[in-house]
Amino acid sequence: MAGRFASTEAAPPAADPSGRAVALAPDAARLPPLDWLRGIVMVLMALDHASGVFNAGRLMTDGVVLYHPGTALPAAQFLTRWVTHLCAPTFVFLAGAALALSIERRRARGASAAALDRFIVTRGLLIAALDPLWMSWVFAPGQVLLQVLYAIGGSLVAMALLRRLGDRSLVGLALLLMVGGEALTGLGLLATGGEPALPLALVLTGGQLGRLIVAYPLLPWLAMMMLGWSFGRVLARSDRPEGLLAAGGAAALVLFALVRGLNGYGNMRLLREDGSLVQWLHVSKYPPSLAYTALELGLMALCLAALFSLGRRVPAAARWLRPLLVLGQTALFFYLLHVHVLTLAAWALGASHHGGLAVTYAAGAGIVLLLYPLCARYRRYKLAHPDGWARFI
Repeated sequence: MAGRFASTEAAPPAADPSGRAVALAPDAARLPPLDWLRGIVMVLMALDHASGVFNAGRLMTDGVVLYHPGTALPAAQFLTRWVTHLCAPTFVFLAGAALALSIERRRARGASAAALDRFIVTRGLLIAALDPLWMSWVFAPGQVLLQVLYAIGGSLVAMALLRRLGDRSLVGLALLLMVGGEALTGLGLLATGGEPALPLALVLTGGQLGRLIVAYPLLPWLAMMMLGWSFGRVLARSDRPEGLLAAGGAAALVLFALVRGLNGYGNMRLLREDGSLVQWLHVSKYPPSLAYTALELGLMALCLAALFSLGRRVPAAARWLRPLLVLGQTALFFYLLHVHVLTLAAWALGASHHGGLAVTYAAGAGIVLLLYPLCARYRRYKLAHPDGWARFI
C-alpha cells in the first residue's frame, strides 16, 4: 500500500490523443489530495461570500477599475479577502485535472472521441448556464453576472477541441496567454477605444455592458484549465507529482516576486504604492494579472504538493481530512446552495452588510457546518448513480 492513496488495482490502459497507450496510475480516477485541496478552497470561498453578504467593511479592490490610488487597505479586512484569491484559480486548475482523468477513464472503458466531446460540451454548457440562470439573481439582483461558472463551463467547451493538442503545446499556449494577457488586453481596448464590445469582454477584458457584467473573461481562466489538464495527464501516469508541483510552485512564486518587484508590466496597471506586505499582495484579479496568476497558482501547487506528501506519509490523514474530501467531491453542489442560504439568512436577520469580521467568520463557518450533511448525502447518491444526472453537477 505504500505510495498508494486508495486502490492497488491497476486501471486498464488508455490512449492519448495521438493514439499511444497510457497506463493509468493505480488511483488516477480519484486522488484524495485533489479533493482535499478543493475542500480547503471551498471553506475559503464560503468565508469570502459570507463577507460579501454580512461584512460592512468588505474590501473589493482587486482590479485597477475597482481601486482608487491611496485608498486605505486595513490589514484584517484585506487579508480576509486576499486569502480567498486562492479559490478561483484552484477550482479552474483542478477542473482541468479532473477532466483529464475523467477522459482517460472513459476512454479506457471504450468511449469514442465523439461521445467524449458530447460529454465535455454538454457539461460545460450546463455549468456556464448556471451563472446567468441561478447565481446572478443572488450575486447581482437585476443584472446578469458571469463569474467562475461561466469561466469553467466555457473553458470545458474549449477543451473539447484543445485536448487534441499535445501536452507541451497546451502548456506553451497556456503560458503564452498568461504572459501575454496584459498586452492582448491593452491591444483589445486600444482597438475598441477603451470600450470593449461584447465578444472582447467575454473572452479577454471583462467589463460591464448594460445589465451584463463579465467578471471572469474566458481566455485568462482557460489558460489555467489548460495547465490543469496537462497536470491531470501527468497524474494519469504517476501518483507521485510532489517534485513537479514543488518545482512549479517555487518557479511561479519567483515570477510573482519579479513581476511585483519591477512594478510594471504584468500587474494589469494595479501597481504597488509602497513596500508593505499588503501592497505586495494587492494584485489584480479582475482581469487576472500575471502577478495574480503566478502567486495563486504557485501557492496552490505548493499546497497540493504538501497534501500529496501528507497522504503518502501519514496513513491516518485520509480519516482526519474526510470532511474536506466530502466538500471537495461535492463542490459544485455546495456552490449552488451556499450563497442563496447566506443571503436568505442575512435578510431574515436584518443583517445584510451590517456586521464585522467576527460575524463574517461565524457565518462562513456556519454555512459549511449547515450544508455539510447535505453534501455528504448528495455524495452518497452520486456515488450510487455514477451515470445519472448527478455526474453533471
